[in-house]
Amino acid sequence: MLLRQIFDDKLAQYAYLVGCQTTGEALIIDPERDIDRYVELTESEGLTITAVAETHIHADFLSGAREFAERFGTKLYLSDEGDADWKYEWVKDGDYDYQLLKDGDTFRVGNISVQAVHTPGHTPEHMVFLITDEGGGADEPIGMASGDFVFVGDLGRPDLLETAAKMEGMMEPSARRLYSSVQGFLELPDYLQVWPGHGAGSACGKALGAVPETTVGYERRFSPAIEAANRGEDAFVDFILTGQLEPPTYFARMKRDNKLGAPLLGDLPAPRKLARSELEKLSGREDLLVVDTRLDREAYMARHLKGSLYAPLGRAFSQVVGSLVEDETTPLFLMIREEDLDEAVRDLVRIGYDNVAGFVEPEALEAYFIDGGAHDSIDVIDFADLETARKEDAALPLDVRFSFEFGEGRVPGALNTSYTRLPEYETLIPEDQTLLVYCRTGSRSAPAASYLKRRGFDVRYVDGLIADYPAIGPLETTETAEPATV
Repeated sequence: MLLRQIFDDKLAQYAYLVGCQTTGEALIIDPERDIDRYVELTESEGLTITAVAETHIHADFLSGAREFAERFGTKLYLSDEGDADWKYEWVKDGDYDYQLLKDGDTFRVGNISVQAVHTPGHTPEHMVFLITDEGGGADEPIGMASGDFVFVGDLGRPDLLETAAKMEGMMEPSARRLYSSVQGFLELPDYLQVWPGHGAGSACGKALGAVPETTVGYERRFSPAIEAANRGEDAFVDFILTGQLEPPTYFARMKRDNKLGAPLLGDLPAPRKLARSELEKLSGREDLLVVDTRLDREAYMARHLKGSLYAPLGRAFSQVVGSLVEDETTPLFLMIREEDLDEAVRDLVRIGYDNVAGFVEPEALEAYFIDGGAHDSIDVIDFADLETARKEDAALPLDVRFSFEFGEGRVPGALNTSYTRLPEYETLIPEDQTLLVYCRTGSRSAPAASYLKRRGFDVRYVDGLIADYPAIGPLETTETAEPATV
C-alpha cells in the first residue's frame, strides 16, 4: 500500500492518496477542486485514480469530487448518513458512477479494503474511513482517514451548521452527537494511525496541532477534547462549544455548493497581464475588485489603488478573501508578482472565486504612482495615538479579533466585529464616527481597514501590539466593562 498526504497550507487541509501498487489503482480522499495536482502526483507513482471518497460535505473549500467524476468518470464514494437536509444532491442529478455509503459499508481499491464508519457531530453525515492493507497480509486496519472528526489534539467543531450555515438550534445537539462518536473512537486500538483532514490554522477546530498525523492511543492520552469527553457528556459539550472562532463568511457558500454541486472548473483561470497604462481604469470601481497581495502593509497604507482590498499572499490569504468578498462572481484583478500568480489563482478557485480577470505587478503600480497616478491611503497610528483619538476626538476603537479574544481584554469602549464576519456585522458599525481598527498584531486589522475604507467608512489603521496597551491604560474585560452604548 502507498499513502501520500497532500497539504494545502492556506486552508490547512489534508487530502490523501491511497494506492495499491500491485493493481495500480488509487483512491483520493477529500480532494480540493484543482485536481490536476492529484493526477500528476498519482501518475508519478505509477498509479491511476479509480476512486474518490469524501468524509463529509465540506464547508471550507470546494470539493474536487464532481470534477473527477465529470472529467474522468471516477467512481465516487459518498456518505448517505445524516438527515435529509445534508445529503449529496448533485450526485443524483447526473450520470455518475457512485455508491452512497452507510455505516459499516466497505469498498475496495485494488487489494486495499476501506470501511466507512458514521461519526456524526461535526456534520450529521460525517464518516471516517478505516484502511486495511490486505495486499500486505493485514486483516485489521492500519489507520483511519478521520476527516473533520479527529484532529491532532482536537476534534472537529460541532457548531458550524448554526454559526456558518445559520441552522438555528443545531450546536448543542451536534455536540452531543460528537460526544457519542468519541465513545466509538475510544473503542479502537491504540496503535491505529489517525490521518486528519486538517492541521494547525484551520477554522474547523479551535486548537489543532501542527503534527501531520497521530494515533488513537496518543489522542486518548493527550487530547484536551478527549479528556473533556472523559469527564462526561455535559462537560464535553461545554468544552467543545466554548472558544470556537467565528467562521469565515464563505463557509455557508461552500456548504451549499458542495451539497448541490460545485461548479465545474476545467482549466484554471488565465488572468490577463495589465499594463501600467490600464491601472487608471481599475481605480475606485464598484463593479470589480482589485485585490492587493503585497506583503508590505505599510506600503499599502501609504499608497494603493482606490477601492482595493488588502489581502497579503500569506497563510491568511484565502480566509481574508473568503471573508471579505461576498460575491464570488465579482471580477478580480490581482496586484501580484507574476511568479506568485498560479499560487493565488489556485487559492481563489479552491473557495469558488473563478473570475480572476487580470493581474498587475507591483513594479507597474509603483511606476504608475511615480507618474502621478491617482492613489488612496489610510492613516496609520499606534495604540498611543488610539488612546488620544478615542478620548479627545470621540473616535471608536473597532476590535476585529475573535469574540473570545475580545472578552479576555480590549481597549475600553471598543466595539467587536470579527474580521471573518465583517460583511455580516457591518450594519452594526456607526457610520458617523472615525474607526480606529485594531487586532492583536495588526495583521487582521489591515485587511479589515481596507474593506471598511472601500465601504465608505472613515478609518485609521492601528499598527501595533495590543500586548503593549497596558502600558498606556488598563484593558477592559467582560467583567469590568461599562454598559454598551452601540
